[in-house]
Amino acid sequence: MTDSVEIVEVSPRDGLQSQPQIVDTATKMELIRCLIEAGVRRIEIASFVNPKRVPQMADAEALIAQLPDVESVRYIGLVLNQRGFERALESGIDEINCAVSASDAFSQRNQGMDTQTMMAVIADVTRNSQKENLPCSVTLSNAFGCPFEGEIPVSVIVELVKQLVDMGVAEIALADTIGAAAPVDVEQRLGAVMKISNDVKWRCHFHDTRNMAVANTYAAVQVGVRSFDASCGGIGGCPFAPAAT
Repeated sequence: MTDSVEIVEVSPRDGLQSQPQIVDTATKMELIRCLIEAGVRRIEIASFVNPKRVPQMADAEALIAQLPDVESVRYIGLVLNQRGFERALESGIDEINCAVSASDAFSQRNQGMDTQTMMAVIADVTRNSQKENLPCSVTLSNAFGCPFEGEIPVSVIVELVKQLVDMGVAEIALADTIGAAAPVDVEQRLGAVMKISNDVKWRCHFHDTRNMAVANTYAAVQVGVRSFDASCGGIGGCPFAPAAT
């Protein structure tokens, strides 16, 4: 409990993506500058997705072109398909993060395909990112529950993590997309997946829908996780997850 914990700040992407009013590039840049001044060193700043589906992220390339070059600060972009990967590579972003849902129903609504089809997409993106020496992490969303399917069995999470490890993914985040987890769930699921590989860096992404995010973070620290997503001021929530804060 005496070593450090890494905060991966996601407010410029995950925090702003569902805001009803479009936030201009200059305002996003000011937010990012403030986060850097506050000491944050990994920041998810944009997603390379269809701007018609997520208009808030339409300025991804323009934002990246203006990012301050600060030593030790790394910028992350969300990638959901091969076209997104190509855009990310062209932009010069420091690293990418892919996302796949543990729930078929959520995956269909969020990404227009079932989970295993999305896993095949991630396999291609991961392979290409390795060729380009572009660091790639993967977030497994709905790892503790889905708004459409309810609780996701631990065995499903374990099998998906095994597939990601086989792809060579070096960093995997378990996400409580709707804020359904309790500390006992965190301990159980992390305990199951952390046995799969000693080489993976584990990260957690908790939502505070039921006011459990801090307790869940503590539980994750207790079992050895040292990297956590966070959103400045608690802003955000997935636009495809009803009522999730």
